[in-house]
Amino acid sequence: MGPNIYSVNELHHFSSSCIGFRPLNSKATVKFSQSSTFNGFSPLRIRPLSVGFRSNSLIIACSSVAETETGTSSPAAQSSAVSVNPVYVPTPAKRDTRTPHSGYHFDGTTRQFFEGWYFKVSIPERRQSFCFMYSVENPAFRRKLTPLEMLQHGPRFTGVGAQILGAYDKYICQYTEESQNFWGSRHELTLGNTFLANKDSRPPTKEVPPQEFNKKVLEGFQVSPRWHQGFIRDDGRTTYANIVKTARWEYSTRPIYGWGNVGSKQKPTAGWLAALPIFEPHWQVCMAGGLSTGWIEWDGERFEFQNAPSYSEKNWGGSFPRKWFWAQCNVFEGASGEVALTAAGGLRQLPGLTETFEKAALIGVHYNGVFYEFVPWNGVVSWEVAQWGYWHMEAENETHMAELEATTNDPGTTLRAPTTVAGLAPACKDTCFGDLRLKIWEKKSGSTKGKLILDVKSDMAALEVGGGPWFNTWKGETTTPEVVKNALQVDIDVEGIFGLAPFFKPPGL
Repeated sequence: MGPNIYSVNELHHFSSSCIGFRPLNSKATVKFSQSSTFNGFSPLRIRPLSVGFRSNSLIIACSSVAETETGTSSPAAQSSAVSVNPVYVPTPAKRDTRTPHSGYHFDGTTRQFFEGWYFKVSIPERRQSFCFMYSVENPAFRRKLTPLEMLQHGPRFTGVGAQILGAYDKYICQYTEESQNFWGSRHELTLGNTFLANKDSRPPTKEVPPQEFNKKVLEGFQVSPRWHQGFIRDDGRTTYANIVKTARWEYSTRPIYGWGNVGSKQKPTAGWLAALPIFEPHWQVCMAGGLSTGWIEWDGERFEFQNAPSYSEKNWGGSFPRKWFWAQCNVFEGASGEVALTAAGGLRQLPGLTETFEKAALIGVHYNGVFYEFVPWNGVVSWEVAQWGYWHMEAENETHMAELEATTNDPGTTLRAPTTVAGLAPACKDTCFGDLRLKIWEKKSGSTKGKLILDVKSDMAALEVGGGPWFNTWKGETTTPEVVKNALQVDIDVEGIFGLAPFFKPPGL
């Protein structure tokens, strides 16, 4: 990783034959211990169906599809290659797994603002993943600022970006400085953008059926909690990665885990204070685990999958943290999909006149319908993260203790993130080829480890470091101000409060 990537100090924090692949052999390489939390759960009675998971998925890799002279797949080629048909379901009015902050947080003002979304599909049978990243910057300005606007508001970067880090560590990015064809739902996880519309059609301004999208949009995307489709073309701006010229995808998703216990009200990832425009950037895991079915065309190869583990999250605010790290995985040996891990930490600026920074971090694990949350306001989180290649975190709350360790020999791929100094610019490094081990214990008195209740391994962890500068290994521990910690410990149902006066409900919540 070159110094130009981590010196961004102003980042304050995304042939016609087909070959079938059989599912992974689920050997007993994962240890599950009994715990009262799991009501007598034992290794011999794994119950993924209790939360809607199927442990085996299907993946079919097809050879190169026919392309037209413009490089896009012809309708005839697409129809002949389809063997997995995802089913479109419009976003329901109410969802059990809906998390707070699912909507688009832009409030219409001209303040510095970005919002970014991340969606990942993992294919265990091929040990490949696809990470879709969308971002919008300063949408109050629908086009690049004029000289007069720059004098009035200062320099601003505008536009919409779509990036994919996909199979074989290949990458694609399409970006425009204009955002007039971007749309996002105020209170639901639905968004889209049209880079190039059919000359006879107006770009969509809301979620539409797949057939209507394909008719109106030549290049663009739309995504919801249940559906994801699009086609993008690399814009030629990337010289540091192995590039894919075009990508096309269409798949449905069945959410299983939001951010909280299955069947319970879902939680804001960063606590109820995320409803206020302070402590930015904010972060919300929207779907810790789900099952996706459909297809992705990638570098001449078509990946078709059923019940593939999937994930989604988002960030919003003035800018990214100064530096950060992140780990996510829901593909574990012998427990693909039933365990979902998200862990992260960062250095973010606290509101005020002086440059005071908070070290924030968390570990969240969903397992067998139960959510294990390790956050600064219910315990302590510590970490040791190298410039690249090593991630180690430990955490404890009132009842449990957790530890994760991840490594990678993969060189990683540089990705872009919205920045205040360079717009959508190279700012972080990622891989989906991380080796990770996760353990959770019941906690004994005196902060000692009791019964081991989860011990799982993966070689498909998504790992990231970003911002900087990263001069050496970062060792740290959460340092949340006491007043903030006390405030977050108060159980305030912000959505319930605004439910009494929905007219005043802020965007995004």
